[in-house]
Amino acid sequence: MSPSSLALNSSTYATNNNKPQFPNSFSLSSSSSSTSLIDLGLYKKSTVKLKKKSNRKALECALHSPSVLDFPKQPYNQPLITKENTPKTIIPNKPRWNLIQKAAAMALNMFESALLSRELEHPLPKTSDPSIQIAGNFAPVPEQPVVHSLPVTGTIPDCVNGVYVRNGANPMFEPVSGHHLFDGDGMVHAVTINDGAASYACRFTETERLVQERGLGRAMFPKAIGELHGHSGIARLLLFYARSLCGIVDHRRGSGVANAGLVYFNGKLLAMSEDDLPYELQITPAGDLTTVGRYSFLDQLHSTMIAHPKIDPISGELFGLSYEVARPYLKYFHFSSDGKKSPDVEIRLEVPTMTHDFAITENFVVIPDHQVVFKLEEMIRGGSPVIFDGAKKSRFGVLPKYAKDASSIIWVESPDTFCFHLWNAWEELETDEIVVIGSCMTPPDSIFNESDENLKSVLSEIRLNLKTGESTRRSLVPDMNLEAGMVNRNRLGRKTRFAYLAFAEPWPKVSGFAKVDLESGEVKMHKYGDGKYGGEPFFLPTGGCENEDEGYIMAFVHDEERCISELQIVNAVDLKVEATVKLPSRVPYGFHGTFVEAKDLTLQYLG
Repeated sequence: MSPSSLALNSSTYATNNNKPQFPNSFSLSSSSSSTSLIDLGLYKKSTVKLKKKSNRKALECALHSPSVLDFPKQPYNQPLITKENTPKTIIPNKPRWNLIQKAAAMALNMFESALLSRELEHPLPKTSDPSIQIAGNFAPVPEQPVVHSLPVTGTIPDCVNGVYVRNGANPMFEPVSGHHLFDGDGMVHAVTINDGAASYACRFTETERLVQERGLGRAMFPKAIGELHGHSGIARLLLFYARSLCGIVDHRRGSGVANAGLVYFNGKLLAMSEDDLPYELQITPAGDLTTVGRYSFLDQLHSTMIAHPKIDPISGELFGLSYEVARPYLKYFHFSSDGKKSPDVEIRLEVPTMTHDFAITENFVVIPDHQVVFKLEEMIRGGSPVIFDGAKKSRFGVLPKYAKDASSIIWVESPDTFCFHLWNAWEELETDEIVVIGSCMTPPDSIFNESDENLKSVLSEIRLNLKTGESTRRSLVPDMNLEAGMVNRNRLGRKTRFAYLAFAEPWPKVSGFAKVDLESGEVKMHKYGDGKYGGEPFFLPTGGCENEDEGYIMAFVHDEERCISELQIVNAVDLKVEATVKLPSRVPYGFHGTFVEAKDLTLQYLG
């Protein structure tokens, strides 16, 4: 899509538009998500409701929040804002099926209805109950075209010019069965800052999955975490592949949701989840967002890529991993600063491991091989395919960055270690050690499976001795849940003193962030305020080589009592709020973000 053809719209922030709109009340029937198929005469409305079990015991380790907001009914006729600011309407193309496909669709819909009725005879676990997973400010929102001239309290620093973007899960269609927070469609929220003025927009990432489901008028692709459990999960997989064989859906062009990570590399803003290729987005000159499409790095990448690739701040290279549930389970690769891909390095693992994140140093990549694994046979036994395997040994692999194969990898065991995220790593030559900074989570699989044990995410230092093959681990901040954050990205892979991490209490909400001195263990806190919660803090460095913490921390914050969202900009040196940008609509709690500086925005249109 060329810049001249971008769909744009803008409006000025109205001071009386300070409350989000809450559409129709939240209900979990399948009736609201079947419009297009009803029009075709192939799908009957269902009145089955999810059965809710009363007096449930609260589980600290599962995502949960009081249900205080209504689920937005995403309209199927969505406004298309043209360059001339003339509203039009996107009317999804109804599928053109032959008689055989219509008959197959009708039969498969009947099978799905029977399956759903059987599923709803039993209460859903909290890790897949949508009334818990997407309640409160975890609930989705409609798209918001760009709004300019937002109210600013304080002064946005002169050196902060560009676009802060943050990804998150935002299901387009109301769930009718199991749903995990991580299953939602990707939506990116963007705040553009230009000489102290701010604008805001949020848009779905137009994944192949979302485009097909919008055309069908309902969710069709299986939800990897919320639905694929036990025998019903197997049935849903078979149902999906039957629909694929009949041409009702097409999974060959990808089935990912692109809801987790964001990275700006080689002039491309990429939205990612580890179940697909990245998706390229563009930030328009007006501050809106548009999806270019699925991005294969000019047909060089033919596998999935995890949502946490690393960019070396010195070389400008991008390093990534791809993991699968079939052999080869894990592949490593990298891209030169101008986007040329290396050959894949296949890393031999005994079982497929969930590798959500990894780390780089100046000369190595550090790859976790921990105890949360995929065992599809567990579905046959009625369980989840993502489990904690206590018999497996947790370890880290240290591989030279430019290795041609995996023969030089050094494995170092680190007992009972599970890090969902790694914040940094570096080399200490005097001791032959790799130092890894990460948050160690217990129980390891509590995000995916129900547990009575309280979740803990402890910031830790792990030392891997490459000469002896031994490791040590110590807690840096033992009494706080610290998850989601970063170090100074200009020093990634080198020794850093400070880390900026979300204070995830009361779990799963984030009531502030911590600036942690990794040398002394000193913790300085910034709290968002009473009734206010946020997400991942993003650190934008503005200083030179001497002052590592010179810069600003940005975070979306939501006031749950007043139903108002804002962007806070905090001085990273003294943790004083420099500016607050009032946003025109509610911003749900989400995942990871980045900042694209103004000088880099023009690079989007060069390649």
